[in-house]
Amino acid sequence: MSSTTQETRLSAHEVTIGYDKRVISADLSVSIPDGAFTVIVGPNACGKSTLLRALSRLLTPSSGSVLLDGKAISSYPAKEVARRLGLLPQTSIAPEGISVSDLVARGRYPHQKLLRQWSRADEEAVVEAMAATGVSELSGRTVDELSGGQRQRVWVAMVLAQRTPLLLLDEPTTFLDIAHQIELLELFADLNHSGGQTLVAVLHDLNHACRYGDHLIAMKDGAVVAEGKPEQVITSELVEHVFGLRCRIIEDPESGTPLVIPRARERERRGVDTLRQETSGAIEAARKELL
Repeated sequence: MSSTTQETRLSAHEVTIGYDKRVISADLSVSIPDGAFTVIVGPNACGKSTLLRALSRLLTPSSGSVLLDGKAISSYPAKEVARRLGLLPQTSIAPEGISVSDLVARGRYPHQKLLRQWSRADEEAVVEAMAATGVSELSGRTVDELSGGQRQRVWVAMVLAQRTPLLLLDEPTTFLDIAHQIELLELFADLNHSGGQTLVAVLHDLNHACRYGDHLIAMKDGAVVAEGKPEQVITSELVEHVFGLRCRIIEDPESGTPLVIPRARERERRGVDTLRQETSGAIEAARKELL
């Protein structure tokens, strides 16, 4: 099933994408809502990252087209694409021995011109991006010596330093502990709500997707099977169909968004039932003794 397209800054129209001769998605159409935080969800190898790569011009469709601001993304010079669209890929390799501050500064490259020197605006963008991602104190260290989580935050800072109206993020919470995951997702939500940036992220955690995304795209086997607001998309039927997971959907007591609760295995449920019966019996026996 392909999603209906509409006029937005970024969209894919009947694209066929894959690697070598292996097709991942065929005749896929999707529109990214302007000003929204869109999250793409789905099981491993369903085509989420492949779609993101096509939307960012890292991957050229064998048919169909990706449009950026009404024109084929392939028609823009690379620097122009980078001024309009920032991408955090799933894996990134930093030049050996580069410092954190120098790597983040590379996010300003699309804004540099032949005769334009490093400016105050460039410096402010780098300083703000490092502060927002909590890596300011790492500025003088080399990227090689950082932990996986620290490196991930530095890469995010580099993308933020680009200051693009569109931001594409492929599994941005990889390598981060739960506290830093939430911290980063809160930052993205602020960029979207306060800064007006259009965000597209691939996330594995459905509960994070529901809490922070305001538009979800659910994929399976290279196709879009549902899209819309989290409460419209995330149902127990869809989660079982897409992920093969039996679950209950309840309201998140903190955010009011859908919360996915996996069903307990049969033996676990039997254990809980037995414990309840034993507890109930003990309470009843104690009550009779008191009487």
